[in-house]
Formats: sequence, structure tokens, C-alpha cells
Amino acid sequence: SVNIVAFGNERDGFSEDNQQSSLIWSYLGRSALISETESSVVLNSANHTRNPVFTEYQARVFGNVRLVVHDCPLWDIFDSDRYTSRSLIGGADIIVIKYSVNDKTSFQELKDSYVPMIKKALNHCSVPVIISAVGARKNEVPCTCPLCTSDRRSCVTTSEGIQLAKELGATYLELHTLNDFYIQKYFGGVLEYFMIQSLNQKSSDKMKKRKKTQKCRVKPPQLEQPEKMPILRGEASHYDSDLHNLLFCCQCVDVIFYSEDLKKVVEAHKIILCSVSHVFMLLFNVKSPADIHDSAIIRTTQSLFAVNNEAVFPVLSSGSSCDPPVRVVVKDSVFCSCLSDILHFIYSGAFQWERLEEDIKKKLKDPEKIEHVLEKVKCILKTPGKLSKLKDCRPHQIKRLCSTSLRFFFNTPVLADVIFKIQGATVPAHRAVLVARCEVMAAMFNGNYLEANNILVPVYGVSKDTFLSFLEYLYTDSCCPASILQAMSLLICAEMYQVTRLQHICELYIITQLQSMPSRELASTRLSIVSLLRKAKFHNSDCLSTWLLHFIATNYLIFSQKPEFQDLSVDERNFVEMHRWPSDIYLKQLADYRNYIHSQKCYCTVM
Repeated sequence: SVNIVAFGNERDGFSEDNQQSSLIWSYLGRSALISETESSVVLNSANHTRNPVFTEYQARVFGNVRLVVHDCPLWDIFDSDRYTSRSLIGGADIIVIKYSVNDKTSFQELKDSYVPMIKKALNHCSVPVIISAVGARKNEVPCTCPLCTSDRRSCVTTSEGIQLAKELGATYLELHTLNDFYIQKYFGGVLEYFMIQSLNQKSSDKMKKRKKTQKCRVKPPQLEQPEKMPILRGEASHYDSDLHNLLFCCQCVDVIFYSEDLKKVVEAHKIILCSVSHVFMLLFNVKSPADIHDSAIIRTTQSLFAVNNEAVFPVLSSGSSCDPPVRVVVKDSVFCSCLSDILHFIYSGAFQWERLEEDIKKKLKDPEKIEHVLEKVKCILKTPGKLSKLKDCRPHQIKRLCSTSLRFFFNTPVLADVIFKIQGATVPAHRAVLVARCEVMAAMFNGNYLEANNILVPVYGVSKDTFLSFLEYLYTDSCCPASILQAMSLLICAEMYQVTRLQHICELYIITQLQSMPSRELASTRLSIVSLLRKAKFHNSDCLSTWLLHFIATNYLIFSQKPEFQDLSVDERNFVEMHRWPSDIYLKQLADYRNYIHSQKCYCTVM
């Protein structure tokens, strides 16, 4: 069989044609050597937009050779799922990198961010790489001169593509269009050449292996593979839905929007609003006009909102010792009528632009009013100093406007309304984020507990560094432990606050680190696997504890020599002995085979 992995999107990033055939599909459909083509799409369940992680094609080539192609259009797979990306590259016989010559931004991102990852993954293997520059440059007739710089600003030049190919030791192709000549003769010819080379190499390796095994008449005992480890599957992220649900629960509200006639419109949270918009940062004094350096944002803030603390508002009994909510009057009546839909858009992560357009069109029938409200939303999401012509902003570019996030407010006193005291230090935080992301803290700040009305909240049972890592996950939905022990401490903290997804992330980190540890390092490490097993069981991490038992059994010859092996319970010892690898039977057969080889005075080429 031949395995091909294709990375990148050859379509123009600004093109409206989403039905354009891909390079891989065009080749599979047109090549005379390909038959019995089938395809399947693998989706990422953690992604709200349901983008495909990769498309898998299976076909027959050269008559009876199985061809498997994984087409990954999104480079995000290197960020969101490193295990899958490494597995794809590790099993590839040929790698194809494709890009559009008219999408300079994507090419630059490929060159700066992902080429180093690919080079690192290919460090220990020699896999042929084909770089395909697809499309005709739109600003002028395509130029193949390596010294041409006329289209360097808007398009990817030939010299840039050749330079990238040199960095990867790859073959560079320019495909001006996906017609029969470029697909079959040009791209197909190069690809099929590498297919033949791969098949010849595999055939040669197979013959060498067969010759080695035939040198000794007496075969060594067959060592069976160890039992498969239990598979731990990660839990899908619910970060956006957690923050979106905060808009409905009305807990920890610290800002209320009113219409011009002082009628209550909707309640919200400063921390969420400021995390996506510099307009709200300016409104709530998180930043000053001198910090913004953008007159458009300042004008938008002044024209849309006004903070009002007059006594004409009804008195609210929040039942908390915190400051009363800030009252904001919305000056624009049309914008105010759509404010609820706009907040739903913001709390959902500010990326479902098409849905926001549909909701506003249902509410406002007048096209001018619809355009007016959408322009105001774009102004709210505007990044200082960028994209001055908002009318030319396309929907898929809206997300790029938002440069801030909750990470900006992590471990800072800005807008903080609760302070954790731990190991003599203080850690500022925001109740709204904690309530949205952690059910235990939601109950703590909403029930009949002292923490509900206190600003200073003591924390016991965890270290400051571990608690900071826990809060960082709540704010950013990401977790990067520095070691296995830190991951275990974070897992214990996550179990204490019942954040199951963080528990699973820590479990997967521990498993990945142990699996990548060489046998020599595993034998010499001071890390106690049995101690990890004890903690995993005590803190209800059943998947991790089961996996650790299998890990000890699979590496029986290493762990049976360690003093900690004696600390296993009777049931654990019985499990390990039952599933140990290699087995007693194999070791006995191996000893008999060695005695036979010694008695015959010959050398075993296998051993």
C-alpha cells in the first residue's frame, strides 16, 4: 500500500466559490491509474463550525496496490490535535503541501508557524515532499521568473515557493489550473514517480527481512504483542457554551443596559464584554482614550453608550456585598432593539456572524437599519489601528477583528471581584468566569456559603502554582503542565472542583509523557508510577489507574526490579502477573532457544 498525506488549502481565501474541486480529488477522479475510489470525512466534534479534520480517500493504483490519501485542508490540526498530525506524518510515504498563490496570508502563516513543525516531524525519516502552488496570479499574467518581484505584495511569488521547497528538501510544482495537463501529466507524473519509488523501497526492505530470517533454520520463539492499552478519549470543549449560558443564568451580573426611556433591556457582565471589545474597555474604564489610539472606537463608545448613576433608576437588591451593577443607557434606539441578539453573538464567542445577520434581519425589516446595526457591531469588534474601512469587511474576517480574550484578564486585578488567598499570596479573579466554567464555584458563590458575600476567599489543599494553572484553564480552555507531577497535582485540583474535562486533559498528558519515555529512562527515573497509581485511584481517576496497571504489566521486566513494585496490593499484583509482558512462557522458550543455539555453536541473526 501507499499512504499519501496532503496538507493545506489550495483554494483562494477570498474566493466565494466553495464548490471548487480540490487538487487531490481532481487527481483521483482523472488519473487513468486510479480505480475504486472511496472517500470519508472525519469531523472534529469539539469545533462548533463542524469543519473537517481531514478527508480520507481509498483507491487502487497500478492495478492492485492499495492507495490511502488523507487530505487535511486546515493547518489548525497541528494546534488542536498534535497526536493526529504526528500520526499522519509518521505513517506517510509521500507528503503533499498545497497552497493558493493568491492567498499570501495563509502562505506566510504556513511558512512561519507550520513548516518548522513539519521539519521537526520529518527529522528522523526521509519522506518525499511535493509543494504545489495552485492557481494563476490574479493581478497579472503568471510569471515564472525567480527574480520577479512585481506581484510580491499580493501574491505568493515563484521564488518564495522555491525557497520554501529548499527548506524542506521538496519538489516544487506550479499548477496554474486544475485541468487534465496539470493534474495528469504534471502533478500526477511526479506523484506516481514517488509512488513507484516507495513501492520499490518497501519491496526491497521486505526481501532483506526475509533473507535474514532464513539464515537460521531454527526459528526463535515468537514474542506476541502486549495487550492493547485502554484508550482514553478526550472530552469535547464546551468553553463557548459555558460563557453563552452565563447570559441566561443572571448570576454575578455587574452591568445593566437600559433604553433611552430608562426601561431595562438586558443584564450582562463586564468581563465578557471587555474580553471581546475595546469599546467596552473604554466604557468601563479598563482602558483610557490615550491607550486606545483609535478615534473610531472612541466615537463609537460616545455615540452608543452612556454610564448613568442617577437616582431615577429602580433600586436593585443584589444580595451581595459587591458593588451594585453599572447602569448603561443605550443612546441608539435601533441598536438597542437588537442588543439582546448582539449580546448572544458576543457571549457565543463572536464568530457566528451569519447567525447574527439572520437574527437582525428577522427583527428589522428595513435594509438601511439592518446595515446600520451591523456596522455598529463591526465598530464594537474593531481592533485599534486596523481595518479602517469597515464597510469592506467580509463576514469571514469579523473574527480577526477581535484581538482580546479572557486571557488578558487572567491573574490581574482589572475588573476583579474576588480574591483567593493561598499559601500567603493573593490571586485576583472574576466571579462571572468562575461561575460559568465551574459548577462547584457556581454553587459556592450562589448558595448559603460565606464565599457568596466575601471578597477574600481562602483556598486549601492545593499549591499556588497548581491553582493558577487551574484558573488559567477556566479562563483560556487550555492547559500546559510542565511535568507529570504537575499534571497529577492539576488533576487532583480538577477533581476537587469537579471539572471533568480538565481531568481528562491531565490524564492524557500523563499517558502521553509515559508512552514517549524510552525504556532506559523509564528504568532510571525516580518518578514512582505506583505512587501515581495510588493518587489516581484515590481521586477517582478510574481510566488513568487502569491504564497505569496495564503500563506496569507491559513493562514488567523494568518495574519488577524496582522497590516500589512491592507496594502493589494483592489484587494489583495478580492483575500485573496475569497481563505481564513478556510472559513466563515466552521467557522459558527464549532460554531454551539460547541453549540450543549455544549447543549448536552457531550465531543467531535475530538475537
